[in-house]
Amino acid sequence: MRRKIPSNSALMAFEASARHGSFARAADELALTEGAISRQIGRLEAFLGVTLFERVGNRVRLLPSGERYAVQVRESLDRLERDSQYLMGQPSDGASIDIATIPTFATRWLIPRLGRFQERHPNIIVHIAERMEPFVLAGSGFDAAIHFEHPAWTGMRTHRLLHETLVPVCHPALLDKAAGAASLDHLPRLHRRQNPDAWQRYAQETGITLTNPAIGPYYDLHIMLIEAALAGLGVALVPRLYVETELAEGRLVAPWPAGQSISKTFSLILPEPIQLSDGPIQAFADWLLSEAHTLPRNS
Repeated sequence: MRRKIPSNSALMAFEASARHGSFARAADELALTEGAISRQIGRLEAFLGVTLFERVGNRVRLLPSGERYAVQVRESLDRLERDSQYLMGQPSDGASIDIATIPTFATRWLIPRLGRFQERHPNIIVHIAERMEPFVLAGSGFDAAIHFEHPAWTGMRTHRLLHETLVPVCHPALLDKAAGAASLDHLPRLHRRQNPDAWQRYAQETGITLTNPAIGPYYDLHIMLIEAALAGLGVALVPRLYVETELAEGRLVAPWPAGQSISKTFSLILPEPIQLSDGPIQAFADWLLSEAHTLPRNS
């Protein structure tokens, strides 16, 4: 069945006219005459059977139906442009893969290591996108996800990568205010909004007294907690694998025990029917598993 879709030229003329509120300005943008724009809008209205603009003399005004349609058309054209630019950027003699992952994992662990993958596979481009929550991978446009283990991935191919262990860290200068593990109760503590009971669970596990485990500022992402700790704002309970460099360089210190029970496992998730033997994905999966398995198991 033939799709009932207006012509691209009519949609572009409409979107520009709606955005500028003027046929003349739309004509300037699209390098057309004002009459050509008017004719395109007329054909579009005839095709839809809906009046989109109110015409008063030389002026035009979007009607409510036109305002709604303009938002939808703009989103569709923007998406089409992004998809087209994406394809235009693909290597002619190589391949590309799309990976969805958690933003802090991408910035603090994955991206710093990608240079080694590029050295091995210079003809494979890795595109990375942020996804905070589990999602339906099949049909999403992603070749794989790197995410926490979750029931949402049931039925998909999952490969365990890293065990995320939370550890309290702070700027060395912050310890001048007190000393030893007992001082934790007297230091400002930083919280991740998605895990508000982490400090309470940490205190119960380690036996460290925290008079009010919930007190202190809350942040959305672990990367925010890390930056706040680096700025000396308090003690952050963060995955050790995200702060190994700062700990090695002495920019952060971790004098308290890690919280072994408040941890999660990162996995590589592949949708069916993709197999690890499929070219670029196989190369990326092999490299990723190798990188993860060379780390200490308490990371």
